[in-house]
Amino acid sequence: MPGRGWRAGLGWGLAVVVPLAFLTAFFVWPVAEIVGRGFVADGRLDLGGFGDVFSRPRTWRVVGQTLAQAALGTAGAVLLGVPGAYLLYRCRFPGRGALRAFVTVPFVLPTVVVGVAFRSLLVDGGLLGGLGLDGTFTAIVLALVFFNYAVVVRTVGGMWERLDPRAEQAARALGASPWRVLRTVTLPALGPAIASAASLVFLFCATAFGTVLVLGGRRYGTVETEIWIQTTQFLDLRAAAVLSVVQLVVVVAALSVAGRARARTERALALGAPAATAHPVRLRDPLDAVAVAVTAVTVAGLLALPLLNLVVRSLRTPRGWGLDNYAALAVPQDTLAVSAWQAAGTSVRTAVDATLIALVVGGLVALVVSRRPRRAAARRAVAGLDALFMLPLGVSAVTVGFGFLVSMDAPLGLPVDLRASPVLVAVAQAVVAVPLVVRTVLPVLRAVDPRQREVAATLGASPGRVLRTVDLAVALRAVGLALGFAFAASLGEFGATSFLARPQEPTLPVVIFRLLGRPGAENYGAALAASVLLAALTAGVVAVCERLRRPGTGGAW
Repeated sequence: MPGRGWRAGLGWGLAVVVPLAFLTAFFVWPVAEIVGRGFVADGRLDLGGFGDVFSRPRTWRVVGQTLAQAALGTAGAVLLGVPGAYLLYRCRFPGRGALRAFVTVPFVLPTVVVGVAFRSLLVDGGLLGGLGLDGTFTAIVLALVFFNYAVVVRTVGGMWERLDPRAEQAARALGASPWRVLRTVTLPALGPAIASAASLVFLFCATAFGTVLVLGGRRYGTVETEIWIQTTQFLDLRAAAVLSVVQLVVVVAALSVAGRARARTERALALGAPAATAHPVRLRDPLDAVAVAVTAVTVAGLLALPLLNLVVRSLRTPRGWGLDNYAALAVPQDTLAVSAWQAAGTSVRTAVDATLIALVVGGLVALVVSRRPRRAAARRAVAGLDALFMLPLGVSAVTVGFGFLVSMDAPLGLPVDLRASPVLVAVAQAVVAVPLVVRTVLPVLRAVDPRQREVAATLGASPGRVLRTVDLAVALRAVGLALGFAFAASLGEFGATSFLARPQEPTLPVVIFRLLGRPGAENYGAALAASVLLAALTAGVVAVCERLRRPGTGGAW
């Protein structure tokens, strides 16, 4: 028995040390290098870089645009997403499950594909080209709402379907109108979920990269795109480092708000079990009618139209309609070293490697954090570990990629240059995907009754067998769901990959962006076809994920 306890302690120690070592080497160290370049010069503290960067009118313009588009994108996503959450989680109608899956697709689409989809819709000759929105601030905000709509729908809807309906029923029995019940009873109860969703959407909008880079060009940008421009075009690493520090402050603030709101949501949900409150759609009910109208316009006009237009435009060639753009994917375009199909193969291989890394690291973190230690110090340590591994969810992927670029020439003092290694791209993508794995698997592991483990141990099962037969058996389908989401996120990752991908081995998002930057109808047509290919790959992964998901499985966004 003492030997068994020693082995169990060693196993749990490794479950903590391995993820921490991974995060330290491939997240904390690169980000610390960025922070150091912003604060330290010639070996001593120097804040002159901040004064220099913030004395530039360009910096204030970019910061203002970042905050403005994040605020408007958040407002739009919340205003459209709350009616969608009501319809999809409090109403019943044929095809509800399919519609839930469809509204999730934009969130996992690569940001480059989102930008291309809206650009093809709004450019001259596009379906809505006559509106004059191509290259405008409005186009960027619409694309951000498109991307983040599902975050609000799923976060708010997940809580809405669990609200006890008796408070609403009592208010109506006392004569309150449906709108007054919504305003005085339902929305205050949903406040934590709405705040959590809004803070996450603000975070995603403020750190948007590929979408803004494609739609905004040089006229509109974010701190995220400015870091990329300062690094790749102006070679001003100090300015990029200062901007990365500024973005870290915004990210930590947004994650803090999201974490507090999520904690309030979890406490609220703990008051009662999920309630079967969904009712058939009643168009005579004003709430149902408004929810149906708003959601129909949003799904058809904002979500479906850009994607359908992307497919249609990819079939248009200078000689008419056909599959020429797709045939062009088999050969290298312009000055590219590889074809789009070869880049797709690189993307899939890299995503597989990144997913395996993320699954191991994220699975170990979820396993440790799911425990409920009795000592207060241990509980605080578990909560700190959970918060620590959520940071990559909000820290800019561009900052991570930039950090790899400046720190991996001799990581942690070792005499090796990892920047030329293709493995580094997979590691960077894994860093971005680990929080998705943790947030998907953790709720399922936390739902395991500790008494099941105690009974198994009492019957003589070793700690390893308890883990295998209780925890892993329950979490198996959540692991499959986490694998799918991590693979989709890695497949479309563009921010960090744009810094690290080698010219002879670019990923598909990088190839799409390069094709968009080259003149000629053939290059543009190939970019559209490649975007459809990438969207189909990610949508297929999402479809598999939804089939793997069961009620109550898969976590918080």
